[in-house]
Amino acid sequence: MEFRYALSLVLDVHLPYVREYNKEDDLTQAGEESRFFELITETLLPVLDVLERLDDDHVPFRLALAMSPVLCHMLNDEHLQKKYLHYLDKQIEFGLQEQKRTVNQNEINKLAVFYHLKFSDIKKSYVEKYEKDLLKAFDFYKRRGKLEILATCATYSFLPFISHNHESVQAQIEIPASNYRRHFGSPQGFWLPNLGWTPDIEPFLRAYNFSYTIVDSHGLLFGSPEPEKGCFYPVKTPNGMFILGRDFYTVQEIEKIKCNELYRDNNRDVGYELPAGTVSQFLSAEGERRRTGYKYWKQSENGDTVYNPQEASDLAVQHAKLFLENTIACLEEASKQMKEAPLCLYAGSADMFGRFWHEGPQFIETLFRHAAGFKDFQFITPSEYIFKQDLLSIQEVTPEFSSCGINGYAETWLDVSNDWIYRHLTRAMERMTELAERFPDDTGLKERTLNQAAREILLAQASDWPAMLYKQDSTEYARKQAENALRNFTTIYEALGSNYISTEWLTNLERSHNIFPNINYRVFSRKK
Repeated sequence: MEFRYALSLVLDVHLPYVREYNKEDDLTQAGEESRFFELITETLLPVLDVLERLDDDHVPFRLALAMSPVLCHMLNDEHLQKKYLHYLDKQIEFGLQEQKRTVNQNEINKLAVFYHLKFSDIKKSYVEKYEKDLLKAFDFYKRRGKLEILATCATYSFLPFISHNHESVQAQIEIPASNYRRHFGSPQGFWLPNLGWTPDIEPFLRAYNFSYTIVDSHGLLFGSPEPEKGCFYPVKTPNGMFILGRDFYTVQEIEKIKCNELYRDNNRDVGYELPAGTVSQFLSAEGERRRTGYKYWKQSENGDTVYNPQEASDLAVQHAKLFLENTIACLEEASKQMKEAPLCLYAGSADMFGRFWHEGPQFIETLFRHAAGFKDFQFITPSEYIFKQDLLSIQEVTPEFSSCGINGYAETWLDVSNDWIYRHLTRAMERMTELAERFPDDTGLKERTLNQAAREILLAQASDWPAMLYKQDSTEYARKQAENALRNFTTIYEALGSNYISTEWLTNLERSHNIFPNINYRVFSRKK
């Protein structure tokens, strides 16, 4: 084997489905859509820039991304693409305004110029370099063997909580399969949303020909029997599914690093600080404030300490080098207890490297550049690592029920703030299977109606809504999304029972909830 130890980075790229169907230049209702716009600006485009620079400089790199079907759909949605460009135009226009306002505030004025140029460059890259097709850009590196794409659930459902309904699990896995094949080929790995694992899921993953998945550290370590090599080596289930455990310590270390007081405070935006008249183009129709992208402050406890991009960039380089050295030292110790090459697997949200931590892309770039100086070490994708091993010698282990999130046992997705969802969802899932079996061969308007019922069930199953309710993050929006999806499904169910559906109502719903345009409701039928 050409390496003694390896590190794998797996980044989960996902946002809840957000799409307000109004005019492309009307951003007054785009509160939740702005998260999507920020993801493109702060995470996806910077990461693509990192990959391009590494490739141009012939620096070896390997990275894995779990691209959610919801996000893939949103990235390819022409309506959202046009809205994003209008959003960038507002940021560019606001930058000129900020340069005039801060002309007597030297340090802040430099940042206003910095952000104005940044947003102008981002628009140029998005339109000219990537032609608004970011999936194609990621696929370019995937085809060259530098990037691995993992599949995940259709609407990022927390699978342990729907695993009792087999038809829903198979729908969450099967529906996005054709989209993955079209964009990226057939992924070998499957990303469990929120790392939600229960042994009941494994037969479905094997049935759809996925080779491996990832669980949280404690899910693997408390497996049966106890894994002999801990989280440094894969195991396999009795049915032959390979399981990797994410490394607890690297996740904690990066979380600690990003909180350094010299890094940019991503939560402080002038959109919340300046007079309403100054940021009027970023106010909602109800006067609610929105982010502008202009952030001038460090995370310093001293309060109003102006952010210094160069100082923060230099610190990210130092932190990346120290992180890599610490990780290699840990792997070296583990290798003394193993004849195989140990693996450290970092798995977490891609937003950790951009939207939540502005300097994160610089951190990743430095990791890859610095790694070239270490002998016997390399970055590797999960599938590459697994298939370099002696597969017959991998220990058979069944991981324990587990998740990421607070306390590691699904508390985030089931507590008093969100438990009301599940009784309605369980009933609706049963009814969806009933509809699929009652109308197996329908066409025309009835088929359209049944397909929309399937979309509404999938949207109701999204784990984003209970998580947002638990975290008290946009709770009104999350409750509205869950209730609307369930209400829309119930309306369709009752309409099919009475044999009448409003064509106008259905058309409007199809236009606003247009995810998975080629969906086939029959996927919810029981397998014969």
